Amino acid sequence: MLRVPGEKLNIEPALSLQPDITIYKLTGRLSLANGLEAAEKVIRQRIAEGVRKLVLDLTTLDYIDSSGIGTLISCNGQMEQAGGVMRVAGAKGAVAQTFRLVHLDRIVPLDDSVEASCASLRDNTGGRLR
Repeated sequence: MLRVPGEKLNIEPALSLQPDITIYKLTGRLSLANGLEAAEKVIRQRIAEGVRKLVLDLTTLDYIDSSGIGTLISCNGQMEQAGGVMRVAGAKGAVAQTFRLVHLDRIVPLDDSVEASCASLRDNTGGRLR
């Protein structure tokens, strides 16, 4: 788990029932003031290491600002350039409302649950794998 000292953001690997799907759970606040750069570094590093199916579990994310949204879009672009798919799962409350407002679903695949994201990746029904 990456806990940014003095910040309100955690990013930790989560258990995946699919060996080729990597899941990271983000907890707290994804914003410029709360360790955004550290979280982005972890995600980008995993993509550079060869991860091609990634789910970001946001079920316990309380807040996201424009910098956080920009990071999701940027990481998704890196994943697509690498030939993989990144999906975002479980956004609730203010986070889900923000995603709807900015039409994030037009850029990054969004799912209601981690299970739905994994099913889409497993079946290649909702991904953009080449």
